[in-house]
Amino acid sequence: MSQIASGTLYIVPTPIGNLGDLSPRAQQVLAEVAAIAAEDTRHSRKLLQQFAINNEVFALHEHNERERAQAVITRLQAGDSLALISDAGTPLISDPGYVLVQQCREQGLRVVALPGPCAITTALSGAGLPTDRFTFEGFLPAKPQQRRKTLAELVAEPRTLVFYESPHRIVATLQDLQEVFGAERKMVLARELTKQFETYLSGSIAEVAAQVNADANQQRGEFVLMLSGAPATEQQADVQTGLRTLQLLRAHMPLKKAAACAAEIHGLRKNQLYQLALEHDNT
Repeated sequence: MSQIASGTLYIVPTPIGNLGDLSPRAQQVLAEVAAIAAEDTRHSRKLLQQFAINNEVFALHEHNERERAQAVITRLQAGDSLALISDAGTPLISDPGYVLVQQCREQGLRVVALPGPCAITTALSGAGLPTDRFTFEGFLPAKPQQRRKTLAELVAEPRTLVFYESPHRIVATLQDLQEVFGAERKMVLARELTKQFETYLSGSIAEVAAQVNADANQQRGEFVLMLSGAPATEQQADVQTGLRTLQLLRAHMPLKKAAACAAEIHGLRKNQLYQLALEHDNT
């Protein structure tokens, strides 16, 4: 294995369930760096003890990342090698680390990202939905009104949609998906990936929601929700409707504002409507 480099920040994915998924390279890095920045030190120490890694661990999470980043950079500049881990999976993917990595890049410091466990790719690999193009939206807003607004903006999205969701919101989110996307849109729900009770539920949104509602066990754990993209005919119909709305609004406001308003009304992308309107003007 390669030797740990001084003055380097290593981004180290950790298991999302099965401890066997911590790679030998990840184990070596965590054992040999000067210290480990962890989202939750108590949680991470338990993981490290499983691999007999007795290293310095300090907290770096969403509430202290900005104030701790400079201290981490100072250590890197002094020659320390450091590792960044989250509670599970790949750091920065709906987890802390962006501020630190951005500042390290700006300072010209070396950042090495290791491949490893990630709920997004694991779920997509086993879902049976198109994976040539997909969009990851992270966690949906907690407040129902904002959540439905966010979903409405994605109705015409042609790519496979991927979301994270927590157990206490899963029932409400599935209901919102039905209302916004329609009961028949195809989806796959992945739960407790790589763990003992790993589950994939697939079918229409209504069918998946019914299975979850009928079994309290299916409402536990961590979830990845995947929806098929909008059918091409549906996308085209929505865009044409949006363009008609835009043209009506242009009589009362500038093109950019009209595009933004029409996009919000129909759940489309404003840049797409704006460009199509310009193309229409030039024909």
